[in-house]
Amino acid sequence: MSAEPVKTLLEKSRPGASGSQITDNDFGEPAVGHYFDASQLRTTAIGLPELTESEIVRHFTALSKLSHGVDNGAYPLGSCTMKYNPKRNDVLAALSGFRNAHPHQPPETLPGLWELYFHLQRYLCEITGMFAASLVPAAGAHGELAGLLMIRAYFEHINQHRPILLITDSAHGTNASSAAMAGFQCWLVPTDPDGLLDMQMLDTMLGESVAGLMMTNPSTLGLFEENILEIADKVHACGGLLYYDGANMNALMGIARPGDMGFDVIHVNTHKTFSTPHGGGGPGAGPVAVNRLLEPFLPGPVIIHNGDAFMPDQDRPHSIGRIKSHHGHVAVLIRAYAYILTMGALGLRQVSENAVLNANYLQARLADMFPPVFNRLCMHETLLSGSRLETETAYFAKKLIDQVLHPPTMVGAGCVYFPGDLKSAMLIEPTETESLDSLDAMIEVFRDVFSECSDGSTDT
Repeated sequence: MSAEPVKTLLEKSRPGASGSQITDNDFGEPAVGHYFDASQLRTTAIGLPELTESEIVRHFTALSKLSHGVDNGAYPLGSCTMKYNPKRNDVLAALSGFRNAHPHQPPETLPGLWELYFHLQRYLCEITGMFAASLVPAAGAHGELAGLLMIRAYFEHINQHRPILLITDSAHGTNASSAAMAGFQCWLVPTDPDGLLDMQMLDTMLGESVAGLMMTNPSTLGLFEENILEIADKVHACGGLLYYDGANMNALMGIARPGDMGFDVIHVNTHKTFSTPHGGGGPGAGPVAVNRLLEPFLPGPVIIHNGDAFMPDQDRPHSIGRIKSHHGHVAVLIRAYAYILTMGALGLRQVSENAVLNANYLQARLADMFPPVFNRLCMHETLLSGSRLETETAYFAKKLIDQVLHPPTMVGAGCVYFPGDLKSAMLIEPTETESLDSLDAMIEVFRDVFSECSDGSTDT
């Protein structure tokens, strides 16, 4: 049985009901025009719902309990790492020295922030294998735009016209959008039957008009691109650059580095990899890191240590300029800094090892119902087929929600989120923060709902 639908305020409205009214008994009820010009006041009702104050409060409190997040349940959404965010990092970001700082303070009055930024830049470079970084971008897609603007600025600097950017067809949707915003024409590179980039097609698409290739590794199919070194050589041989979408870095920390694979620029998603809250439309952070070739083009501020103090580097003639006001989303970056320091090098590696282990555990335990699309070890997420379902995957997803489990990423009616004929595919990413007990409970829900969807029941 599905939960009873929540009524709207208009459906709950009762004529004559009202919230609390505050009046001053010493002075009586003020005249209509006491506070406002009476000629400007509406004289007819506009149909607002009529309820008591307590009813309104209870309505929105009930709605808030329907919101699902990592704090109240597993969130195995594929392609977007929804890991638990340690609350101690919230406390550290709220320390008075940070909380009471103002973005308009003179730069020389923020030495503590600059020192933290400097070390966070270095940590991100070490983790990604890059040379320099900027913390300014406000989110992953903003980091993509910054990285692509740097690629464009580099080719303008060396007087080369390269209007085309290659993007893998397993890329995240923001990749093509960011590339178009940066002024590139987007060409999609297809995936081969093994789920890897089609090397023969890549050869036919590379040329002097290509600015570079944009991809992530592991890909959105949950697979590590085995030919990455050869891909990097081919892109660089034609004069292009390699862009890394860092959305799937949760599979690599302490194990492999994009810079060592040959990537020239990368953005990282702090809300995915470094355990800062998903903004829900609010603040995020998508720092960009680059190799020596692109370092001059980084957006500011870039923090340097001149031997006496940590300060923003103001002398950057080739920079793409500021892409955000002030100093980036400070509180989010502090959380990422705290997370990296807390985990340490070995801890970050264990995060990735456990994320990969959990994904493969789910893949093995669910295989009898949802066979893997690519029958091989996956990385931090697994792509499963819903072909054995007797209902649409959208119905299966709805029944998971009824069981208070967020569904994985799925293909909706008329939409294609994965390359090729994968209309029943679902992408699951359990992350490292789910325990074995949590994974087993998740599997039992999948089994129960699968059985329900296979017994001919269509009760919604």
